[in-house]
Amino acid sequence: MSESEREFDVIVYGASGFVGVLVARYLAEHAPAGARLALGGRSRAKLEGLGLDQPIVVADANDAEALTTMAGRAKVVITTVGPYAKYGKPLARACAETGTHYVDLTGEVLFARDSIDENHETARRTGARIVHSCGFDSIPSDIGVHVLHEQISRDGAGELTDTTLVVTSMRGGVSGGTIDSMRHQVDVMKKDTRLRKVGASPYSLSPDRQAEPDLGRQPDMLTLPGSDVDTSVRGHLAPFVMASYNTRVVRRSNALRGWAYGRTFRYREVLRVKSKVAATVVKTGMNALVIGFAVPPLRFVLDRFLPAPGAGPSEDTQRNGHFTMDLFTTTTSGARYRARVKAKGDPGYAATAVMLGESALALAFDDEALPEVEGGVLTPATAIGDALVKRLRDAGFEITAQRL
Repeated sequence: MSESEREFDVIVYGASGFVGVLVARYLAEHAPAGARLALGGRSRAKLEGLGLDQPIVVADANDAEALTTMAGRAKVVITTVGPYAKYGKPLARACAETGTHYVDLTGEVLFARDSIDENHETARRTGARIVHSCGFDSIPSDIGVHVLHEQISRDGAGELTDTTLVVTSMRGGVSGGTIDSMRHQVDVMKKDTRLRKVGASPYSLSPDRQAEPDLGRQPDMLTLPGSDVDTSVRGHLAPFVMASYNTRVVRRSNALRGWAYGRTFRYREVLRVKSKVAATVVKTGMNALVIGFAVPPLRFVLDRFLPAPGAGPSEDTQRNGHFTMDLFTTTTSGARYRARVKAKGDPGYAATAVMLGESALALAFDDEALPEVEGGVLTPATAIGDALVKRLRDAGFEITAQRL
């Protein structure tokens, strides 16, 4: 079925979930006039309870036939149903097979690796753009490096070398879905040494690991003074909780583009804090969380206090949240550049609803502005690129790149 024959432009699957509701409401308010939107999920009653005047498509996440039928009815399917390793594989496969564009919010490296292996060639054949990680993970990272590269290319200033994203400001709630995804990944990697190695590799999402340059160790856990990145960064640097995923997405973008960012491009992400003590606390806390999930007695305690799947922050927290990410690089010509991605709204919820929604709208309506690719399991930068940059700027995001 060609795109012109599809019944819907966008289906939001998991629309009755916490994030799904935010995305569905965002699209209802911001999609262009005449956009054909639909709500998808396993419970008709819950979908009807949203009070949105949109068609409803019922499909269980484990019903491959129903998911294939649903995918074939739409140009784009958004899914917020995670953990994706447990619930996402059949839908990603259905979209690849039916030539339907797909976007999600995953930050699960093992799921993304499986999707690449299972769906990339099928999606290239059908023309589907399977785009993982279209929320706070990993659009600010991936699009931030994209605009940095584009500005450097326009200036003829060479290629990127050592590049660091600094989370200079962030305020928001904790996602129960993200916590549940972490639990699931820890459980899977405990049982399989091979999967632990996949998760630890800086090139775990690379299309061809053997073709990647040998740039030595690229650790995600570090504590350094801010001045080691750029003199404009005050304070100290601590590990950023999503660096171990976002960095892999950015490296995949570089490889999919034929290493256009540079063969000596090294990328890391860190969190700015006020003191060395704070940096040590962050690092210790992140290690303790992973260990806690792996040790049953500690996990029992953690599960009593951490947010449950489907839980999210209050409307005030969502509204008052924000994030600012600054990316610094030095090029092969010695020039120094900075990019910034900044937005209002809780990063994992309000801002993520905008990023996910606009990613889907770009795939549905911006055909001529999209990068020229055949399809495949792609990244936000390689699948949507400048079309997404424009849409996010129009939605109020600050996305800039400049020479220092």
